[in-house]
Amino acid sequence: MKIIPIGDRVLVKAEEVEEKTSGGIYIPQTAQEKTQSGIVVEIGDDKDEIKVKVGQKVMYEKYAGTTIDVDGTDHLLLKMSDILAIVK
Repeated sequence: MKIIPIGDRVLVKAEEVEEKTSGGIYIPQTAQEKTQSGIVVEIGDDKDEIKVKVGQKVMYEKYAGTTIDVDGTDHLLLKMSDILAIVK
């Protein structure tokens, strides 16, 4: 399935959360923090408003966007205003 955002929306693939600490302790799903970064997969058609490019790693607001499942992988559909920074 291919999702193409409209307007100032950006499709981001959420980063995988580590389930195990460096010391080997497993963290249950309920105790894990929600990820706040991911990789831009697609961008909308409002090129003047969108400041990120496909492939860039970005940080976004904690509870922003709509979570969707694309071919078994979690993605977020975000507004450009929800993206806080580009990670280099």
